[in-house]
Amino acid sequence: MKSNTQSSLFFALIGLLFFLPFLGGVHLFDWDEINFAEIAREMIVLDNYLEIHMNYETFTEKPPLFFWLQAASMRLLGVGDYAARFPNALAGVIVLPLLYTFGKKLRDRQFGYLWALAYFGSILPHLYFKSGIIDPIFNVFIFLGLYFLILHVWKFNYGRYYSSDRQKIYRFLILAGVFTGLATLTKGPVAYLITVLTLGVYWASVRFKWYISVVNFLIYSLVTFAVVAFWGMINYMANGPEFLIAFTIRQWELLTTPDAGHGGFLGYHFVVLLLGCFPASIFALQTLFTHDRRSTKRQMDFTWWMKALFWVVLILFSIVSTKIVHYSSLAYYPITYLAALSAYKILRNEWKVAPLMKIGLVLLGGIFAGLTIALPFLGKNIHILKSLAAKDPFALANLQADVYWSGWESIAGFVMLIVVILFFILYRKAIPRAINALFYGTAIWVTLTLFLFIGKIESYSQRAAISFWQSLQGKSCYVYTYDYKSYAHFYYSRVKPYSGEGQQYDRNWLLHGEVDKPVYISCKVTAKEKLESEVKDAILVAEENGFYFYKRTP
Repeated sequence: MKSNTQSSLFFALIGLLFFLPFLGGVHLFDWDEINFAEIAREMIVLDNYLEIHMNYETFTEKPPLFFWLQAASMRLLGVGDYAARFPNALAGVIVLPLLYTFGKKLRDRQFGYLWALAYFGSILPHLYFKSGIIDPIFNVFIFLGLYFLILHVWKFNYGRYYSSDRQKIYRFLILAGVFTGLATLTKGPVAYLITVLTLGVYWASVRFKWYISVVNFLIYSLVTFAVVAFWGMINYMANGPEFLIAFTIRQWELLTTPDAGHGGFLGYHFVVLLLGCFPASIFALQTLFTHDRRSTKRQMDFTWWMKALFWVVLILFSIVSTKIVHYSSLAYYPITYLAALSAYKILRNEWKVAPLMKIGLVLLGGIFAGLTIALPFLGKNIHILKSLAAKDPFALANLQADVYWSGWESIAGFVMLIVVILFFILYRKAIPRAINALFYGTAIWVTLTLFLFIGKIESYSQRAAISFWQSLQGKSCYVYTYDYKSYAHFYYSRVKPYSGEGQQYDRNWLLHGEVDKPVYISCKVTAKEKLESEVKDAILVAEENGFYFYKRTP
């Protein structure tokens, strides 16, 4: 018991050390991070936590739970970038000990350690806990809902493996419904859809044998619905049916149409997961296509559940028209589980590191090392990138940013190179040390890469615009982006509630009307001539790195 507690505390401490520092070291990124932070900020400004607003208009795309967490964080830590990312960082501190605990109960302490390590030491699973997007907490709730459904199924069908306390059967079922309901309150009904599809795929995998009764499935669904309905009922009484109708329509649009440039090819998410979950993705490949015959019934069963979840996420978000990196992030749980199982079998001398795994580790590790070694060289020789961006005026202007590259940033790339080499050196003599070196080393590489590179990348991409909007804080004015979508002007200028009759939302009034206070307008270099032609009285007040800023006076 003491050892288990120490292991859980170890992973909590690792999470605290890696996830919490420097969260506010770089500005939030458009669109999602800034969009969500602005919604939380407006909750505080309006002192209204029931309705969701963006630019003080009703926002119908998302339910409120994540914004409540961000708003609570901002109340505690102050409105800012650190507070916006804090809920996900805290989730990471909780998730690592949870995965250790789940893995320990399923097999033993070694497997629990490997599962937590695989999640911590893979690129995107690690990185997302340092972000301000919805998906990390959304995914935690979905996974917990499915996990307790699995425990319910086991308890109901294989009670002899556990204690005879029948109350746990329905306790697990209710917990599953509560967590799926919380996931739905975090991002929407896709949480329930993913869970039901996973149940269906598992049902097919057991040759359509009924493993959960219709009554129990209905109880689970009713609990899920009750959690969501509680908020929906309050919202309906306060605002009528408009939000719920608009929210449902928007969720359908996200699944059926590309969202403002977020289209992609059919294999988009396969590539994202293969590269983004390195090195866990390489280890997971062996388990994904290998049948585990040396485990207990429930251990093999859990593996089937994780495979079902993986394929549901991959196929579902490959089919939908909108292609965004974090849509498939729920797959991080089954991928890291499968990677842990592969590492577990290798450590127990049941499996060998397959040749394909060795090739994958060398190839992908070499790519990541090469990119982070080469990027400082390109930064110091920016003319090379400028020649590649010659046909894109905005990208070319972005590269005019004054960014200092010392060359020492390449140390991150050499760390990854050393990690891969060290894995193969240690593998022949000490496999546990080799696996530790690979995953801990990758986590250190992610941290170094963020620390050394992300601020410089932001300087090229959005720093000029954000600095301008920040200079408007405290001023009574309107802000507007011309011909491109952004939320930065709302969040970083800290816009205050409007007192007009709604004209501030009218594009024609902002650009051509008799305004009552200054209007600041930004556009990209590609729209400069169009704006100047349309808005005759716009005065250019600033220009930097492809962004042009204009002012209309009352």
